[in-house]
Amino acid sequence: MQVIQQTFQVQYSYGIHFTEGLFNTNNTLLPDLLKKDGSLGPRKLLFVLDSGVAAAHPTLQQDIKAFSEHYSQVLTAASDFIIIPGGEEAKNDPKYLQQILDAVNDHGICRHSYLVAIGGGAILDLAGFAAAISHRGIRHIRIPTTVLSQNDSGVGVKNSVNAFQKKNFLGTFAPPFAVLNDYHFLTTLEDRDWRSGISEAIKVALIKDAAFYDEIKTNAAKLVARDKAAMDSLIFRCAELHVAHIGGKDPFEMGSSRPLDFGHWAAHKLEQLTNYELRHGEAVAIGIALDVTYSMLSGRLSEQDWENVLALLVELGFDLYVPELSQTISETNQTLCISVGLREFREHLGGQLTIMLLNKIGEGEEVHQMDDAMVKKAVALLAQRYSKAPVIH
Repeated sequence: MQVIQQTFQVQYSYGIHFTEGLFNTNNTLLPDLLKKDGSLGPRKLLFVLDSGVAAAHPTLQQDIKAFSEHYSQVLTAASDFIIIPGGEEAKNDPKYLQQILDAVNDHGICRHSYLVAIGGGAILDLAGFAAAISHRGIRHIRIPTTVLSQNDSGVGVKNSVNAFQKKNFLGTFAPPFAVLNDYHFLTTLEDRDWRSGISEAIKVALIKDAAFYDEIKTNAAKLVARDKAAMDSLIFRCAELHVAHIGGKDPFEMGSSRPLDFGHWAAHKLEQLTNYELRHGEAVAIGIALDVTYSMLSGRLSEQDWENVLALLVELGFDLYVPELSQTISETNQTLCISVGLREFREHLGGQLTIMLLNKIGEGEEVHQMDDAMVKKAVALLAQRYSKAPVIH
């Protein structure tokens, strides 16, 4: 038997940049970054816009065109803007992926061009996936416009769409060329979207950084009041912890461990069970509440820390229970149940089940099995405390 063994390494490097007024002509961040790519002549940029962002910032398209004209020696914006509804609808309907691919083809976008996505996490996921599968990978730039995408989902290396009634079933690991966080986009967010991204910061603080958790706790009232300095600090530290983890041992998740998805096994299923009426961050807050309750019931987490975490989530305005959390498997539908989320979570990674639980604030512990009776007990405890409607059985 003959074998030719090939081994090579590819180094990835990209920056998360923080700015305000990205498309003001006196802001040189974007053209300065493009000048570093080694290309000659203007780079063609195709923009994908979240329809909600386009509506909240009605001059955005004109601002981009004026910006492109001002820096015409460095970049040129494609004549058409691809406008797609934000939220999970963008990832659920294949027509939106096809719409981007058609535009890439029609505008002659190549590996020396850029697909630039401006929007929340769903739009960034979709556009990043389109970029990764076009010409076997074209450069893409992320401009996150929500708290959640600026501090978590938009700063990583994952791109995806939903399929087979499962979240992120189709996707790629493809690092962006750059992530450009513009605080100005946060000023028009609804309160739900402002609050939603805070849950991801709590998640990473709970498993990695007790001091960061204490900062969030101290600033809770300011965050609710939409204080800019408090949110700037939260986004920066959360993003910093997120990318530090990605740069660790398993950036492309080849193993069965995914600690940054603390609270997510239930959250992903809750999004589906509520027909995506829950924002991702709202579902994550409930998932965190469930997993810290399980951690307390299983003897890992002190009751004091458990109460501390739940109190913070409530202070920030999160609901910690929805009736779908108590939904059970029926004979006619074997997928619409929170406990199925554990099986789907394991299948998504392959191998054994690996769930992050909490020993104390700032310290997580990975476990490889969850006791079904204790999960139900944790759900019942949350229902007893926070139910606002009759429990679904």
